[in-house]
Amino acid sequence: MRQHGLDLYAAGKYTDAAATLEPCVQHEKVGSPEYLESALVLGQSYFMLSQAPKAIPWLEKLPESTEANYMLGYAYLQNGQPDRSEVAFARLFSQLPDSARGHLIAAQMMLKKDYDQEAARELETALKLDPNLPQAHFLLGEIDIFRGRLDQAIENLRKETSRNPSFAQAWYRLGDAYIRKESWNEAVPNLQRAVWLSPEFSGSYILLGKAYLKQGNYSNAEGILRRAVSLDPNNQSANYLLGQTLMAEGKQDEGRAVLEKLRKK
Repeated sequence: MRQHGLDLYAAGKYTDAAATLEPCVQHEKVGSPEYLESALVLGQSYFMLSQAPKAIPWLEKLPESTEANYMLGYAYLQNGQPDRSEVAFARLFSQLPDSARGHLIAAQMMLKKDYDQEAARELETALKLDPNLPQAHFLLGEIDIFRGRLDQAIENLRKETSRNPSFAQAWYRLGDAYIRKESWNEAVPNLQRAVWLSPEFSGSYILLGKAYLKQGNYSNAEGILRRAVSLDPNNQSANYLLGQTLMAEGKQDEGRAVLEKLRKK
């Protein structure tokens, strides 16, 4: 019967798996390998069914399991328990729950599932514990961009780059915030820094090329956007901006060819 429950889980039949394993686990010795496996699969089944209140008690029996802590972090969020979620995520990455890094890692995990309000609270707590914590202001800036609070995003991202100047993504996001404000002159130097720090990331080239295009600096725009396309040949934004730049330069045939190729994809 127990093996049948495990097979049902493997087949993606989570409701049936849980119904089969629930009576089996009652007869297994607590702490035994069989019991722990059954508890994990029960927790996983309920987690996959988005039944957090049922998943949590089983997953809590496995505090040393990375799989259990991963699911517990999100199950607690679904159940309206962000403080316990932070503990689970901190434990998942071997951090002290009440430490700045514990709150930071919890915020990162929360953002992956769009729990941005909960993540923002974790980041604010982390910064109270360590005002110079790397990446905390960066993540707050990302949340601000998502919410359309561009001035606040710029403030947070500037704090990040002053504390963590080798972090290419912070410069990229700072340039992105200026792009969204159509502040082309302010965007360019920040995106240049992102390119120099991370020369294989196409996103910085795309935004930098767009800024040059908007400035009327077509020669620089063309070179930067050709680099973006070489890094990411199928990127629609890179190809579109390159086509527009070529047209603006008077290279009509090549520009039209790039745009026509894009339309056929």
